[in-house]
Amino acid sequence: MASAPEQEAPQDALVERPAGVPQARSATGRKGRRTRERPPPVEPVWPGAPTPLGARFRVGPDGTAGTNFALWAGGAESVDLCLFDEAGRERRAPLTELTHEIWHGFVPDVLPGQRYGFRVHGRWDPWTGARWNPAKLLLDPYARAVDGDYSTFGLPPEVYGHVRDWPEQHVADTVRDDRDSAPFVPKGVVVHDDAPDDEWADDRRPKTPWADSVIYELHVKGFTKLHPGIPQELRGTYAGLAHPAAVEHLVKLGVTAVELLPVHQFAHEDHLLRRGLHNYWGYNSIGYFAPHAAYSASGTGGQQVGEFKRMVRALHAAGIEVILDVVYNHTAEAGELGPTLSLKGIDNRGYYRLQDDARRYADYTGCGNTLHVVQPHVLRLLTDSLRYWVTEMGVDGFRFDLAAALARSMHDVDMLSPFLAVIAQDPVLRRVKLIAEPWDVGSGGYQVGAFPPLWTEWNDRYRNAVRDFWRGALPDVRDLGYRLSGSSDLYAWGGRRPYASVNFVTAHDGFTLRDLVSYGRKHNEANGEGNRDGTDDNRAWNCGVEGETADEDVLALRRRQLRNLLTTLLLSTGVPMLVAGDELGRTQGGNNNAYCQDNEISWVDWSLLEEPGWRALSDLTSRLIALRHAHPVLRRRAFFSGRAHSADGLRDLAWFTARGTEMTERDWYAPAATLGMYLSGRDIPGRDALGAPVTDDSFLAVLHAGDRPESYVLPGGPWARAYEVVVDTSLEGQRDAPAVTHAAGAVITVPGRTVLLLRVLPSDNGEGPSR
Repeated sequence: MASAPEQEAPQDALVERPAGVPQARSATGRKGRRTRERPPPVEPVWPGAPTPLGARFRVGPDGTAGTNFALWAGGAESVDLCLFDEAGRERRAPLTELTHEIWHGFVPDVLPGQRYGFRVHGRWDPWTGARWNPAKLLLDPYARAVDGDYSTFGLPPEVYGHVRDWPEQHVADTVRDDRDSAPFVPKGVVVHDDAPDDEWADDRRPKTPWADSVIYELHVKGFTKLHPGIPQELRGTYAGLAHPAAVEHLVKLGVTAVELLPVHQFAHEDHLLRRGLHNYWGYNSIGYFAPHAAYSASGTGGQQVGEFKRMVRALHAAGIEVILDVVYNHTAEAGELGPTLSLKGIDNRGYYRLQDDARRYADYTGCGNTLHVVQPHVLRLLTDSLRYWVTEMGVDGFRFDLAAALARSMHDVDMLSPFLAVIAQDPVLRRVKLIAEPWDVGSGGYQVGAFPPLWTEWNDRYRNAVRDFWRGALPDVRDLGYRLSGSSDLYAWGGRRPYASVNFVTAHDGFTLRDLVSYGRKHNEANGEGNRDGTDDNRAWNCGVEGETADEDVLALRRRQLRNLLTTLLLSTGVPMLVAGDELGRTQGGNNNAYCQDNEISWVDWSLLEEPGWRALSDLTSRLIALRHAHPVLRRRAFFSGRAHSADGLRDLAWFTARGTEMTERDWYAPAATLGMYLSGRDIPGRDALGAPVTDDSFLAVLHAGDRPESYVLPGGPWARAYEVVVDTSLEGQRDAPAVTHAAGAVITVPGRTVLLLRVLPSDNGEGPSR
């Protein structure tokens, strides 16, 4: 290693190194001042209390209003509280009280709206994982609001704990940068927790049962940015999503919950900012208690908290639950070459998983770092955050990004890990909706079907099977049968139910539904990564033409395929999840990794509703969801048994070939483009709230993925005497289609690439499988 430049190194940065290990170094840099030039002090500072963590406005022991500050910083030598006025001038208050590694103090006359941060002193020794640097202003991990956004500030060299542009890049992260980062980073904001406009007295949580849920994944900004019914000044914000025009669409669709892409305060990656792009999805969290400031229409001085709460109340009033997509597996500080924004400078070794070479980070997330959830203070941070969003912000559940990383004990994924154990016994968290993305990028990280009974899971095996069937790539229909009927092969253990499976065909990550039938390969050139990013395993079929086309036959086929995919999803047992705009034919131009496209590529294009074909697709989606809500046989709370429950041999679930005969073992293993699924409404386990048996109509769903029409024999007795066509995806408009009935045993023609849903008609004498 080359010698350090001729600059004075602070003595507190010089540490004893093991033999053969180079010394860590410090450099002032080419501009900026050293942090030794201390700003004016804050006086007085009373002892305060070590709990709760964060900044909490309250009345002191003598009746004086002020704010209590508390920061866990294990291993730190000292902590300075830094207060900033409107002009950015800083005052500092050393927190001299230390209780169980929590530095704390009460500062009189610090009121809501006050901007603040911390500077944490300690050893600079990256070789052992110690990265304390008091020149860097740190965001409070418990900050309830953040003033400023990283898209405005960017990530200049001053926000890095090390000298980012050090000539010897292989050791750059070991050279401390003493330039002050305060002018270049957002600040925490003291929030009034009991503000009058945040009362919850009129709020009523929908508490929709899992089996009755239909989830709609949306981006707060992307869903509202182009909506013509939302005032311009509210578009792209929480207030915009709360606007009646936005809520009206959700209610018309019939969805029961919105799953919001990350709304925790997040930062943008340096490589994106250098290309003039931003992190649009938000999977780069830095503040687990703060609503992302850029989505606030009312201001970022704490107003975003009240605005978020009012959004939740508006959605609840419409019967819609709010689920947050949360990123507790990693933070925006990335690896050893990433910025120092919060946890890295508070206690790097305490918050992050490090390798045996403690200079390096253990990365199970593909984002540079992994939070060390086994550590009690990290576990406390995450569970305190979760409880806060439930009890004070009103949300109804969470979808956990890369949940397998949270379930790792020391290294391996462990379903008895501290995180899962704490969630299971927590009286608040065990009662809300918990959705796992059941994988990470580490060894053994794929855990679909393995999470414990409290959890539901994103079921990517459902996605793959349905995509493959409709593009003609399934070797047989065995896997499809499991996916349509609730994936009992994955979830029928430990008391889990069919709604443990969150069924989806598309998600934010990947093609939109329209692009899935319009592109055979990704087109991510706009991301600036040479089209190397994003998956190549799309399981897509472009219907014969790559991308946009004026060919009416191709366009008609694509719309039919969209109807097939949506119908399959909403008739399947489990919890369906739609992606905002898929019901309108939203396209990203073939970009399957639009995480950095905060523009028309990603935003929902509401003008599509003016086109008859896309309006018909939206109407079909609403109709299918209404059908699902009306029929408990489509949203079962228990797995099918496949056994006869009566003397006539009628079973709760039966599978039929195109010949009208029940599937045999050989049929399941043979190539097939057609599958019939019979759902009996007479044999639904369970009772209603008054103790009465649950009964329903019976249905036959015929899925035909072949490109040519198929003759299909409708099953006769005991299954039915007659059928009525309820849904026919070969038709563009469903509502105006004439009623069609068929006798049992009749041979009907199923058009190519079509789903037919047929209701079993009751017999004239009142007998038969229907109620």
